[in-house]
Formats: sequence, structure tokens, C-alpha cells
Amino acid sequence: MNKTAEHLVAMLKATGMTCATAESCTGGGIGSAITSVPGSSEVYLGGVVSYSNQVKHEVLGVSSSSLETFGAVSPQVAEVMALGVRRLTRADIAVSVTGIAGPGGGSAEKPVGLVWFGLATADGVRSEKKLFMGDRASVRAQAVTHALGMLQVASAKP
Repeated sequence: MNKTAEHLVAMLKATGMTCATAESCTGGGIGSAITSVPGSSEVYLGGVVSYSNQVKHEVLGVSSSSLETFGAVSPQVAEVMALGVRRLTRADIAVSVTGIAGPGGGSAEKPVGLVWFGLATADGVRSEKKLFMGDRASVRAQAVTHALGMLQVASAKP
């Protein structure tokens, strides 16, 4: 069991908050980590694995123009993904992740290991950029851990 996920679930229970996830490159890994914790059903409302742009658009509300202009791996898309899943689930906080886990798919502007995160709360939305090193599994694992940490920090706020 993931210690960060355990701590997150305990913090959410303590504050009476709920969370949700919108995942692309992690393919449900964040939700899996949270739901591996006993009692997580009290605080985790659900998630959307939006691996395709079609799901990002049709389910989470990312505009086609944002996907065309900025690409799926961008702060703009990460933010709308987080807002979309928060709206769908009515969670207090929501995190999103969209990135390039590799081994292919990278470019000079968007290299393998680039991951954008979105965090939506009652206070608004923000994005965060990380560049992780390692193979596909390592990039995905690091993205899961980072997203759990973002939720943890957000759940600590009164």
C-alpha cells in the first residue's frame, strides 16, 4: 500500500473533504493507489481515465480548440480536466494528470517524462509542470506519487 495514499485518506477523513481524479498517462494509477487504502470510499468519489482526447473533450469538457492549440499535454488541458472531474463528482478537491510516459511520443518541446498536473479546489484551479526521468513505468509511478502529494497538500488547508 502507498504510504502517501494512506496519509491522504487519513487527512481527507480528518478534514471531512472528498477528492476525485482525472487521469491520462497514469491510466487510473492515482485512483488505484487511493482505493487500495481501507476506508477510502468515505473520501474518494471517483475518477475518469481520459486517455483519449475524445474523452477529455466529451466527458471532462476540454475544448477541441485547446486540444488543437496547446495539445493534450499542456497546463490548459490539465486545468480543465481537474475542473471537469470536480464538477462531475462534486468533490472538494480534484487532481488531473496528462503527460508523455514514453518511450515514444516526445518532442523537443514536449519530451518524454513531461507531465502536467491540474488541481481544482473551491479556491480555483492551478497547474504544475514536472519532468520525470526513467522508463515508462517509472514516469507513471512518479506522476502518481506527485498527484497524491498535491491532493495531500490541498486537503491540509482548512
